[in-house]
Amino acid sequence: MKNRFIHQFIVFFLIPSSLFLSMGCSKPNDWVNTLPKPWTLSQDQITKILPKFHKKYPDFHDRLKAFAFWQVGKPYEIFKLGEEVAPDPDPIIRLDVSDCTAHILTSLAFSQSRSWDEAKESMITIHYKDENPSYKTRWHYTSDRIQENPSTVNITNELIGVEELESVEIILNRKEDGKEFLDLGWEKTTSIQFIPSKNITQEILQKLPHVAGVAFVKKSYFKMGLVVAHEGMIIDQKNIIHASSEYEKTVNMDFMDYYFRENGPLFDGVLFYSFHPMKA
Repeated sequence: MKNRFIHQFIVFFLIPSSLFLSMGCSKPNDWVNTLPKPWTLSQDQITKILPKFHKKYPDFHDRLKAFAFWQVGKPYEIFKLGEEVAPDPDPIIRLDVSDCTAHILTSLAFSQSRSWDEAKESMITIHYKDENPSYKTRWHYTSDRIQENPSTVNITNELIGVEELESVEIILNRKEDGKEFLDLGWEKTTSIQFIPSKNITQEILQKLPHVAGVAFVKKSYFKMGLVVAHEGMIIDQKNIIHASSEYEKTVNMDFMDYYFRENGPLFDGVLFYSFHPMKA
């Protein structure tokens, strides 16, 4: 009787588990870990791989998360996206280096494309306020982007009561002395509500989609006409994947451990936003 019970346990529990694994129910990034890293590949090699992401991850958000995982380890360099003409001749899209915003935008663009050229067109749609990419039409400010851009939508107010939010009235791109922070011929008067550090909890993280954006507020930046100092992706309500100047590469780590250090929080608060595919 005892031997028969053991045999039944193996048949009904252990064997199905192995079948699930063989059917692809292992960790979502296992397949990604078999790929060469994107910064080691040519544009043609990237083009050959992109359709495989769509086949492996038909859901947009699963694919976005997988593409973010693929970029972990990428070297960090700041301000390396441009318009390929003066005043910023850097590439419109690239996968060899990232800063925090480039990681977000390239993940969004490539996860919705099946070739390098298509990803470049996707980046133009996501990163610019019209279809003619120029320095002055770029979404330079993360807080402006998550207020206005349909690809990255602010959900902060949906996660916590209004009484637990802090608010800032600011003119984006205007410094204390009245001058522009960036030479854009543009400014925006706006009110932004954010979650202060003291109110950031695991319970709030549990309310997020399984892939979401996070933007970090730095009050010392307000005098420069800025709100956000850094951004990244929250994965599975727990980890952050972000291109980090501190670690000099794109890293995947526990969000709460990253944010709260022994000497206090790194920033003054956060904004959370959701990701949405471009309209066909």
